[in-house]
Amino acid sequence: MRLFRSLLLMAVLLASFTSVKAQFLMDMIDTTTELGKGMISMYHKYDALRFSGYIQPQFQLAQTRGISSYAGGDFPDAVNNRFSLRRGRIRVDYERYNNEDMPVVQFAFQFDGTERGVFIRDFYGRVFDTKFNLFSLAGGMFARPFGYEVNLSSADRETPERGRMSQILMKTERDLGAMVSFEPRRKDHPLRYLKVDVGLFNGQGLTATSDFDSHKDLIARIAWKPYRFKGSKWILSGGVSVLYGGMQQFTPSIYRMGTINGQKAFALDSNTLNVGRIAPRHYYGADVQLRIPNGPKRGYTQFRAEYIRGSQTATAATTETPGVIPVDAQGRKLPLYIRNFDGAYLYFIQNLGSEKHQVVVKYDWYDPNREVSGKEIGAPGSNLTAADIRYNTLGLGYLYYANEHMKFMVYYDRVENESTSLPGYTTDVKDNVLTCRMQYRF
Repeated sequence: MRLFRSLLLMAVLLASFTSVKAQFLMDMIDTTTELGKGMISMYHKYDALRFSGYIQPQFQLAQTRGISSYAGGDFPDAVNNRFSLRRGRIRVDYERYNNEDMPVVQFAFQFDGTERGVFIRDFYGRVFDTKFNLFSLAGGMFARPFGYEVNLSSADRETPERGRMSQILMKTERDLGAMVSFEPRRKDHPLRYLKVDVGLFNGQGLTATSDFDSHKDLIARIAWKPYRFKGSKWILSGGVSVLYGGMQQFTPSIYRMGTINGQKAFALDSNTLNVGRIAPRHYYGADVQLRIPNGPKRGYTQFRAEYIRGSQTATAATTETPGVIPVDAQGRKLPLYIRNFDGAYLYFIQNLGSEKHQVVVKYDWYDPNREVSGKEIGAPGSNLTAADIRYNTLGLGYLYYANEHMKFMVYYDRVENESTSLPGYTTDVKDNVLTCRMQYRF
């Protein structure tokens, strides 16, 4: 009997997966039989399941071989071109609504499968209050509620990747935690355009299998959802975000920017009292989005901007948030480095006379250490490394939306680093990348 029910359930799920509309299965059932009645009951129970996904095969050409890149990962030493499957996502959502068509519960599971392996990307549940229809509570593995670009799906984004800053500060975008949201769901509520998310997260994201300290990151975002101006078709949205967190210090040594012998340098603070203290990770951001309609079936002119600044704790070699306790090749714990950073991105997106053709221009910068620049980096005794170099990236792209399931993209990243005193970075590194991508979506 259990096997029969399992096979029955599998048939229902496959039908819901392959059908455009779920009711097609019901149309074929003879409801006068006990089997038909049982299938209808089971179908009603599992009709809330939704399947979606996309894959992104691509070809890339780098300016030189073996470059380090944020355009889909570093190139091997002998490689300047490659085919790859950038993302392969399958997502399952389960949602239930009450008699007023208000959400009651949601469950989501998403994994990413490529030639590099299979990884979980989302695994969370969310419950909604059904008395006031204002609040919800989410728990599990999901996107951090910080900024706009971090939370924009890779399937919908007009560029191949998020900006360098977003990838470094929010690697994999997701983390384990819990979040409370305020978002009025009734269309006549006076605060229906307001959304507030507040959550506590481990802090390491998906780069770690577990938390390595007891300190949690507080992340919050206040957003104004897309609002159409009266008497105009312009649509404006935006938000402000904050991340207030950090990581535990496991050594007496920590480096902060200061002055040594009259020059800017990382100064060592070595004190046994440092062990156990929390080194800061404090981010503050603001973003805005404007959409201007071009006319019926002619698409939009869009502008987006986001600015983030704050303090980041990492190591001498990188400003990425550590996923594990940093150690050297001998297993000795490494000292931490605290840097003040800032960065931003600007988008201009224009449809070309129709919804099928679109061009995008994007400029972003990331300055991991605002207190130094140029030839100061790499000066003798400064303790400054390649992790302190500012990067500016100009991206140009063309997108063709063949239909609702298929998108083509050609995109060129022109990456420029500041000239420093470090060997290998005295001039601009030749690390531009051309990306040609297809996206299949269902």
